Amino acid sequence: MKVVLLGNGNSVHIVRWANGLVSRGVEVHLVSAHTCGLDFDSRVKLHKLSIMAPWGYMFGVFSLRGILRKIKPDIINAHYASGYGLLARLSGFKPLLLSIWGSDVYAFPRKSKFHRYFLKENLKAATAIASTSQCMAVAASKIYKHRHVFITPFGVNETHFILDDRFRGDDVVIGTVKSLKSIYGIDILLDAFSKVLNYFNGKRSLRLEITGGGPDLNILKEQAVHLGISEKVIFNGPVNHDDIPRILNGMDVYVALSREESFGVAALEASSCEKPVVVSDAEGLAEVTVEGVTGFVVPKDNPQAASEAIIKLVQDASLRKNMGRAGREHVLNRYTWEHSLDVMLEVYRCAIAIHKER
Repeated sequence: MKVVLLGNGNSVHIVRWANGLVSRGVEVHLVSAHTCGLDFDSRVKLHKLSIMAPWGYMFGVFSLRGILRKIKPDIINAHYASGYGLLARLSGFKPLLLSIWGSDVYAFPRKSKFHRYFLKENLKAATAIASTSQCMAVAASKIYKHRHVFITPFGVNETHFILDDRFRGDDVVIGTVKSLKSIYGIDILLDAFSKVLNYFNGKRSLRLEITGGGPDLNILKEQAVHLGISEKVIFNGPVNHDDIPRILNGMDVYVALSREESFGVAALEASSCEKPVVVSDAEGLAEVTVEGVTGFVVPKDNPQAASEAIIKLVQDASLRKNMGRAGREHVLNRYTWEHSLDVMLEVYRCAIAIHKER
């Protein structure tokens, strides 16, 4: 099979799809309006459009058409429904599988009626839609109800994300790996952790580790000072994806209190490392967490509920261990990376068949 991936060559997720597909014997061509600066498998063929993003989303179509004429792919898979979705639509190439990511169907259409219409036309032009989660597929259907929608979860490399106790210390560590943006509820996590510290009142040695960069760093540091917990909070800053298993294995409890989340891959990575999770009921997180089994699901914007769930796990080491093991089993049963590749390859075959039937 010959596949053209149309997407951001600087995205770790695009790299994983490209490298994963080529490992399965697929001839993969990545066409991008961004610089391809990451570690692609040497077998992935890289093509940079003559005009870069954002103008490349429209005016790069002439360069794209020339590339497609030379490659003659079996299918084009555009990643991100707004910018690259437009570029794919303008190319006129079919079959087209449009992979939606999250903010393209949640935030983008909220900007204006024009943005909503723009997205609708991109979805409508696709042969089929691929969504990493059921909840995101539902969100897309509110923009345009496509006949052919497939769920293609972004799985976890379970051999990379695995329990490793070498990174554990004496403190009970609560942690998260998230961008420091309001949508991800780091402020709620700080409030919840403050309540946890007040509950134990120095009787347990606790620490909060926040890994990730973003525009709210200084605001969050000020909040920690205001709450009087700054000495117990560590901001690790951004890290390479390869370092995340080490970060997760230094935690006892993983917490994600996002206000909105299209798919909870970070929570799954924690589960794969046998860490119990406390997540908000943002749809993408709740979808991948088995309440009371792999962790606890709490209401959004509710630091009290989050603190109560964290306290339960801090108090009970056997509960942490049992939930962690259940989380690992959950990942192995439903969310491995190899399973994700199986699903995507089958979706490609289905989209090609749908196009041929038209």
